[in-house]
Amino acid sequence: MNWMFLTHDVLPSLMSLRQQLTDILPTLLPGNPSDSIKGTELIRLTRLQLTGNYSDASLRYHFSIMSCDPASPIAKVEKGQGYYRRSAPLPALSGAQELLALTQGRLDDLTTVDQDIMDNTMLRIRKFRAVVTRYFEINGRFPFAFRQAFAKDAPISNLWKYPEIVLVDWETGGSPDEEMALDEAMLSFKQRLGISPFRLHAARLRIQSSLQTYREDFYQTLAVSGWSQGGELIYAAPIDDEALSDGLRRLSATFGVGVTSFGLTPHALDELPRPANILNAHPQETDAIMAKLDINRIAAPRSRTQLDWTELCALRNESKEAESLVLWLTRCINERRAEAYKED
Repeated sequence: MNWMFLTHDVLPSLMSLRQQLTDILPTLLPGNPSDSIKGTELIRLTRLQLTGNYSDASLRYHFSIMSCDPASPIAKVEKGQGYYRRSAPLPALSGAQELLALTQGRLDDLTTVDQDIMDNTMLRIRKFRAVVTRYFEINGRFPFAFRQAFAKDAPISNLWKYPEIVLVDWETGGSPDEEMALDEAMLSFKQRLGISPFRLHAARLRIQSSLQTYREDFYQTLAVSGWSQGGELIYAAPIDDEALSDGLRRLSATFGVGVTSFGLTPHALDELPRPANILNAHPQETDAIMAKLDINRIAAPRSRTQLDWTELCALRNESKEAESLVLWLTRCINERRAEAYKED
């Protein structure tokens, strides 16, 4: 009877604690692993917001268990005892598409892929997304990432509807800093003429190209960029196959989608720091990461002069992320300052 009583009473309490920690920890944990917080300090800060009386042992246990769960907000440093905020999870649809590419599109083979291979592939994708984000940030382009559109419960058709990243190029003067003042006169001039003060390019990110999959990669990029002013297909790995390069160039010449390789082999991706470290790297560390890139522009994108407002409005009505994109751009224009997007 005692055991039955404990099972009925204690388990709800434990579940309640985990839910509280899931809500509380993101605001307490640093995003950079190098600034990780020790367990003792994290317990102290957590207690200030917790409802209920929990022992230190119980909190430590939950920190440890949750740090092993890739869906939880807390992560443990690889060597040491500190904790930091886990970076955003890999969008499920994008990850599934990369794994399917490993089997050349054969679903039956996907079930036989070793779990370690799957985990490593997912980590490579997350690293590449982080590298692409930092590369464009330091080169004066402002990235906006779509994530909810590729969640586990999202329809597979979203792969043909939403880009993984939108790249914003402001065309009103200023320097390519993280935050730059927009040229007041040029901004007002373009507004009077009804000309957009920026260019929006929708980008699809893929790890590796192949003769079997490049057409799907290309036409997905074309489809998700229809509302924007241009599309860009960005690969991590080098494109050394002449037939593959020629095929991509022919498609680009017809449809105007740009194609770029970052020159990062799977082995090179494995040697990079974890995604959170890439996104939060200090200037010298960032320079070292960027030095590993071998950027190869297979084909340059062709930009259209105007957005497809009808398609953008439809996208905005269907997606909260598209609405966030519009609100961010509007805020930058109103404040006359181009700022990096920050999630609320």
